[in-house]
Amino acid sequence: MLLMADSLIQLRRGSLELAVLALLHAEARYGVEIVEALADRAGLEASSGTVYPLLTRLKNSGLVETTWQESTMGPPRKYYALSPAGRARLEEYRGAWETLAATVAGLLKETR
Repeated sequence: MLLMADSLIQLRRGSLELAVLALLHAEARYGVEIVEALADRAGLEASSGTVYPLLTRLKNSGLVETTWQESTMGPPRKYYALSPAGRARLEEYRGAWETLAATVAGLLKETR
């Protein structure tokens, strides 16, 4: 049996892809900025060791595109932005997430 903390980690890990796609919806961001934006949201905290491999998978899947931009604070930064396929995937995930969340919320209400 998984410990409660392990179960919560698995829940969060399963939603990180959706969270990252949502963060990239409005604007391109660089890796550290994504890690920090996740850390600002309760339950989505993730280390760079988790986020960067996810970004690589998203890029390899064609869901995000990357560009290098000069930085006034050091070396150039790799920015991640949603590709058209990434925008379509975000919309698919949005609908699925809303349905799933409503269903689980309904089930939890039944247990009160």
